[in-house]
Amino acid sequence: MRGSIVFAIILFAIIFLIDQYSFRGIKILTGDLPVFWRLSIYIAFWMVPLVILIITIIISFRMREVMTTGKFRIWYFLMGMFMLFYIPKIVFVIFQLGNDIVRLTGWIMTRFSSPESQTAATGSVMSRTEFLSKIGIVISAIPFLSVAHGIIIGRFNYQVKNIKLNFKNLPTAFDGFKILQISDWHIGSFHGHTERVGEAIELINRQNADLILFTGDIVNNVAEEMQIFIPLLKKINAEYGVYSILGNHDYGEYVSWDSEEEHTANMHRLYDYEKQAGFVLLRNDSVILEKGKDKIGIAGVENWGLPPFPQYGDLNKALGKIQSLPFKILMSHDPSHWDAEVLDKTDIDLTLSGHTHGMQFGINIPGIKWSPIKWKYPRWSGLYMEKSQYLYVNVGIGYIGFPGRVGFMPEITVFNLQCDVD
Repeated sequence: MRGSIVFAIILFAIIFLIDQYSFRGIKILTGDLPVFWRLSIYIAFWMVPLVILIITIIISFRMREVMTTGKFRIWYFLMGMFMLFYIPKIVFVIFQLGNDIVRLTGWIMTRFSSPESQTAATGSVMSRTEFLSKIGIVISAIPFLSVAHGIIIGRFNYQVKNIKLNFKNLPTAFDGFKILQISDWHIGSFHGHTERVGEAIELINRQNADLILFTGDIVNNVAEEMQIFIPLLKKINAEYGVYSILGNHDYGEYVSWDSEEEHTANMHRLYDYEKQAGFVLLRNDSVILEKGKDKIGIAGVENWGLPPFPQYGDLNKALGKIQSLPFKILMSHDPSHWDAEVLDKTDIDLTLSGHTHGMQFGINIPGIKWSPIKWKYPRWSGLYMEKSQYLYVNVGIGYIGFPGRVGFMPEITVFNLQCDVD
């Protein structure tokens, strides 16, 4: 409860400061409007923080229920409103800061000029101030529309990425072998959107992959989030099976459990639900796939991340039974594990990760790929290669926190493995 109250106070303070500053610009823009329209705009402006305040108070008293039942809709409504209105307001505030700089400059100029020049300078400053406010409103419409699109359309706009990878040491029987990766479903976020999960599964099965690998975070916090989706998840199929690993959210460590026994029981329910869904969960373990006389190894580690994320992964244990195989694929949820323990330290050919989501927000157009998440994770989206080792970071098929996706759409990745004969 204390943490929830602190969160609410911080959120209110941020909202208040942004609103106070941006409201000054609104008053400038609406100064010439009739009183009725001006007051209507003012009321609409302040209704947004009022609604956010009310919802935040409700969540503060129901945080445990939200975290442990998968009832995230009220949380997502709050975060959606915050992102939808406050990213544009922050942009607008930047222009208002420009206004203040212009005003300060004008005030300094008038102190050292004649009365006639002071009058002209004052008029010029007011004109520039109004112009900057208008430009600020226009520019802030861009993030508003982008976030609105990300909430309404983006979070369900599943994208299939096809990637061909060549390996000199791939056994010939596996030439053309298709592996499909999905990651970070956060399936509790889809309560109320069951049909969207079904759409994703239909698209996954249409790829006719030989093998499907899920690289962690099936839930947000608790196993119960997954239960109602098991009949749908059972429909995912591939000739060589569906394998999965745990991500940081799967451990239930973002919940304040009444006892360790309760926490342990939650984990065992999750293991059981994954089994019911047809997923083979690899917990620091591996499997050998055979095709004809050839074999490849698939290893999966428990989550291994940089602090504050847990480091339960035991790579040596996971590789134990496949060490002697000529070709290995590793599932490791957090891409930072690749640089820490895989690259140049093992002979793992391909590592598949997720975790970053591309922050669900960024710019992703031909020639430009950027997201704030790059400041934390140098390898955060797409394919990376060092010498003969590959890492692929899938930006996830689900969402958490922000109920939308801007720039980085939900991803289904299909790898076509090829023998490099050169």
